[in-house]
Amino acid sequence: MAYNLPTYLTLLRIALIPVLVALFYLPWHLAHVACAVVFALAAVTDWLDGYLARRMSLTTAFGAFLDPVADKLMVAITLVLIVQADPSPWVAIASAVIIGREITIASLREWMAEIGQRKRVEVSWMGKWKTTAQMVAIVILLLGMDIWRETLKTTGQALLLVSAVLTLWSMINYLRAALPVLSTRTE
Repeated sequence: MAYNLPTYLTLLRIALIPVLVALFYLPWHLAHVACAVVFALAAVTDWLDGYLARRMSLTTAFGAFLDPVADKLMVAITLVLIVQADPSPWVAIASAVIIGREITIASLREWMAEIGQRKRVEVSWMGKWKTTAQMVAIVILLLGMDIWRETLKTTGQALLLVSAVLTLWSMINYLRAALPVLSTRTE
């Protein structure tokens, strides 16, 4: 297994998850701001590891596997923390849509790869926009727990709903791309 700078950045993102969780529960008036900083750092490493892997020709099978796992873990765990702290129905629904889509598409990609059809469900620009909207919404929601509460909370919730819509849209696009394979009969 080859470890390189992009892979170390991905591993750093995974290592930041328990740090984020610990900070979230600290009895400190800026704990959620610290979480937002950690999450933003993780989001930047998400972009940076992919950029470096492509730019420096450091892509590996392990990195290609680990990168989306790290993203989904960080997003899902942080959304669960946010819903637990602010059990708003809209945030809970948007979070359930986002987490449910990630599970669905990860499973679809695994199955499509198993039957040699992985190219049909490669990451699209819609997926990149969805991820960006999620990351920004989560940072804003975390910040809004400690500072500029009403303004950031409302903005973060609205952006999370937008990202949930983008999430559904991208899922529909992936399912539509896979439909010809999904609708074939097996014997």
